[in-house]
Amino acid sequence: MVVDDQLTQAVNRVADAIEENTLLIAKILAHYNSVVPPMKENADRANKFGRDAEAEEMRANGQHN
Repeated sequence: MVVDDQLTQAVNRVADAIEENTLLIAKILAHYNSVVPPMKENADRANKFGRDAEAEEMRANGQHN
């Protein structure tokens, strides 16, 4: 029947689109997981160095917290 074939094709297209989107989301997640943790680690390290330098400057100037 024509209607059955059209429905089958539509459902198959939807299933294919979902599969493609799932693969794309998996790629995005892999990229995110490879980039964000090192970025956070570097930001944390930079913040620590900044706090340490500020504390050292305050000690050198005779200032206290």
